[in-house]
Amino acid sequence: MEEKIIIDRFEDDKAVLKTKDNKTVIWPSAKLPENSKEGDVLIFTIQSENEKTAKNKELAKTILNEILNPTE
Repeated sequence: MEEKIIIDRFEDDKAVLKTKDNKTVIWPSAKLPENSKEGDVLIFTIQSENEKTAKNKELAKTILNEILNPTE
């Protein structure tokens, strides 16, 4: 699942983020992308570790198939 969140403002070493339904999330500024500023839209990806592992395995299989079975 992906969620778009806007940087509303900065307070000390924290960023105040707003979701599309106007919920507030407090996030460490140091964990934001470099040069982030107020008004920037961030995309948070939320998934379980099992989902991430399964997607990585599928990606690895796809890459190996492309390497071992190139189409000309």
